[in-house]
Parts: sequence; structure tokens; C-alpha cells
Amino acid sequence: MTSQQCICVKRFLIVGLGLLSILAGVYLYLNWIQMFTEMRGKEMALSATSPAFAGWKVSPIPLDFDVYLFNWTNPQDYFIGSPRKPRFEQLGPYRFRETPDKVNIVWHASNHSVSFRKKATFHFDERGSNGTLNDIITTVDTVAHSAALLTKNGSGFEKGLLSLALGRRSVTITKSAREWLFDGYEDSLVSIGKFFAKFVKKHEVPYDRVGWMYTRNGSSTYEGHFNMFTGADNISKMGQIHAWNYKTHNGAFEGECGRVKGSMGEFFPPNLTPQDSVWLYVPNICRAVPLDYTEMVKIHDVTAFKFSGTERSIDNGTLYPENKCLCVNGKCEASGVFSIAPCKYNSSIYMSYPHFYLADPIYLQAIEGLKPEKEKHEFFMTLEPTSGVPMDVGGGFQANYLMEPVPGISPYQRIPRTFIPIMWAEERVRVPPEIAADIALVPFITLMGQIVTGILFALGFIMLCWYPTKFITQLCHDPKGKNVLLRSLSTQKNTVTVNIAKPQYSNRETLSLLEQRNGINLLRAQSCSLTEGLIYNSGSQNTSSDMISPNS
Repeated sequence: MTSQQCICVKRFLIVGLGLLSILAGVYLYLNWIQMFTEMRGKEMALSATSPAFAGWKVSPIPLDFDVYLFNWTNPQDYFIGSPRKPRFEQLGPYRFRETPDKVNIVWHASNHSVSFRKKATFHFDERGSNGTLNDIITTVDTVAHSAALLTKNGSGFEKGLLSLALGRRSVTITKSAREWLFDGYEDSLVSIGKFFAKFVKKHEVPYDRVGWMYTRNGSSTYEGHFNMFTGADNISKMGQIHAWNYKTHNGAFEGECGRVKGSMGEFFPPNLTPQDSVWLYVPNICRAVPLDYTEMVKIHDVTAFKFSGTERSIDNGTLYPENKCLCVNGKCEASGVFSIAPCKYNSSIYMSYPHFYLADPIYLQAIEGLKPEKEKHEFFMTLEPTSGVPMDVGGGFQANYLMEPVPGISPYQRIPRTFIPIMWAEERVRVPPEIAADIALVPFITLMGQIVTGILFALGFIMLCWYPTKFITQLCHDPKGKNVLLRSLSTQKNTVTVNIAKPQYSNRETLSLLEQRNGINLLRAQSCSLTEGLIYNSGSQNTSSDMISPNS
């Protein structure tokens, strides 16, 4: 192989490598995130031996469960025509340290899912609380009013019996915070109801005591049975609920509103964008809640997306027609509250954001003492967008009781229709810096892939442009070659063509400009033996040549 052929092969290889680098860069640019997601999915998909299992089964981060109770300070003024609105005082938080666990775990290879129950224990954190469990709180007597509603369309005899059972009870009842929360309290109406429930099957009395979270502490059945995807076949499905209490539609609400979907709270889909919304399934309210992107934030120097509950989450068709299915029995309240009667024994409980945040002003106008604030009452999940891992979680829902008049039943004959706030609770958790550092590895690796993509593009373009750039650079640094190139690019009229007779001069090697005068160019063609002078008139196409001796 000659030297000229070696140079050609070398150039071909460099150009080929440049093309391959550019193609590899294009491929990585289009597929790197998906490739990394699939690689991470194979490693992180939930299984009994995966790195994510231990942290999923028992949370490595301490969870604070804060409960706020509303004390009704003027129930004596609650009647139709009263000049005073119901006034409420918020007490708390009553903070509990929550220790969650997953029990009764069963893996299902057929659909890449896992079944389990959630068991949580709560320990009162006196130092973190603002108050004690002995605080006395007055609120609506939900048991008595619920019993009155059962006889609203009943006979006079039934109403008479209930009035007898109610005795001198008022619209409110006063108990300690301990009794209102986990301990519960005994109620004579509950005991009577459980007795009659044995004979009247349509009336179910599920508990023997009354308390907002009675039986929840240490129970593995309180929140129900869950079936969740592990992500073994698709990492974007990891942590998404498939069935609740063995159903994919809970039956509490019609249509899409009753469909079991969304995250269980530990894992969310990866590669989130600001155009995305995420869904969180909340079993205590029997529905999935949409959270919409609101802003980009920093958590321990890690970029995260904040997804918050908006008006869409608590509307029942007033603002968002697709939420019309949250109306129960065709009754739709103003935006901001939704009934959970279908999954709470047909009670008159309505959920809202704390202090009626983002709700229709009609609710706050009917009462006093509540002040909604975004910083305190927003419901949000802050997620690292590449991995979908929660980094900061806050907010919750408020339970409200709908008080409405019941004709023929004292003391409910002359009361206004009002939504009475009872309590609200939230779970607060933020990842510590050491866990945030681990989470930060995911976007870092993604960034490294993008950097490698850029390097491949740069190398490819350098290899493709190396020889053209080298040729132009050499040309610019060689005046003789530059003049020849410029003359070759001139117009056809001014193109110089020099023909040296081959029969006489066969070893000519160089051609140079001797002198230019009045448009006459004197060129010199020099060989080893003689020099020929060529005279070119730039204003014509005529060329003449003279022989010049070597000694001239």
C-alpha cells in the first residue's frame, strides 16, 4: 500500500468514527433517560430482596401525625335567627409519632403485584404537642344527630321513642381530647343501636365506642386490604395501587370517581414534567386525589417538583364537570367540600381542606374562628422528578359535620343548616440530608448521560471537520497556495490558464509571479534546466511566452 493510499484509509477511518460518534450521540439523546429508567427499574423494582423493600415495609424516616380539634365555644347561640354565628377555637396540634408497617405481605408474579395490609402504631409526643390529651373539647353530638336523621321520614311513634332516648341531650357534647381521638367514649345510643341492629339488618353500628380514630392504633384492618404493582414489568407502575379491599372500583362513588388508582404514597412515576399531575389514593376518604404541579423547589440542594391539591381536588362538579360523580344521591354542595357518606356508614361527614382552604366563601361566612392560609393548610407532595421519590410531604383533610334541622325531634327542630368543622389531621415528613444525597444520585447519573451525549456530538463533529479545517488552515498560512486558490475561484473572464508546451519542457515544477505592471502579469515557470517567461494580459485572453535562459 502506497503512502497516498494509507493517507486515504486514515482519512476514511476518522470520518467514519466521526459519523459513528454523532449517531451514538443522537441515539443517547433520544433514549438515555428511558435506558437509565429501565436499568434502574430492574434494580429497584419492589421484591422481597430488592433494596427498596426494607424502606417500603417500615419507613426509615420518623413520621409526625398532627391532629387539630375544633372547640365550639358558643353552642347556646346556635338556633335559627340567632344574631351570633357558631364560633370555633382550634386546639393543637396533638402530635403523635407514627410507626407504619406492612403486614400479611403476599407476592403475585402473575400480574407483578404485592398484597398487604397497613399497620400503624401511634405514640403521643407531649413535647411536640401544643396541649395535652386531657384538654376538654366541645363539638357536635354526631351520634344523636345521626340517630335523628334516621327518623327524619319516620312515623310519629318512632320520633317519640327517639326523643325519649335523647332525653336532655343538646346539639353538642363535651369530652377530652384523649376520648375524641384514639380511646373513644361510651354512648348509650350506640349501645341501643347495636342491640337493635341485631334485628334490623339495614342499620349497621360498626363500633362499641365513639372516637374519630378509635380502633386505628395498632390495627391492621383499619385501612383495609391493598394490592399494589411492584414495577417488575414497568417501573412507572411501581407503587401504583391496583385494588383496595379486593376491588378495582370501590363503589363509594360512581364512574371514574370511584376507580381505585394512584400512588400509595411511597413511589410515584419517574421522569415527571411540569405538565404532569400525580394521583394519591387516600383510603380514609375512599377516593383518589389529583395533585397538580405548582412550582419547582430545592430540598437539601436537590431540585424537586411540588405537586399540590388545587380546587380540582375538592370540587364536586361546580367548577370541574368531571367531578360531578362526587355528588352523593344527586346532592351537590358548593365547591370545596365532598361527602364521604358512602364509605362511612352514610354519616353526614364532608371533607375539605383545613379551614375550608380553597373552598367557596359560603362556608366561612356561616361560622367564625377559621382562617385559611396556604402556608399552613396546603396539601402537597414534593417529588424528585427523575426518580419520583417523595422528599417533602405535608397537609391533610378536615372533617366537617353537616348539621341540618330535623322536624319533630328536639333539639334539632330550630337549627340552621351549617357545616360544622370537627377536626383535621396531617402527616409531615421531610427526607434528611443523607437520604437526599442518595436521591440526588439519580438526576446526577441522568446528567452524566447527557454530558456523554454532548461529548459524542463534539467528537463526531471534530472528526468530520478535521481535514477540511486542516486544509483551509494550511491554505491561509501559504501565500502562494492562497493566490492559486483565489485565482481558481475568480470569474471565467479573468481566469488564467497557462499551458506549457510538453514537447519542449517536460520537467516544469513551479510557477510564480515575477512582476505586474499595467495589467501585465509576468509569470515564471521554472524547471531544473530552464526558465520560461509567460506574459498574461489581464484585460484580454491572449497569452505569450518567451524563452528565458537559465542565466537571465
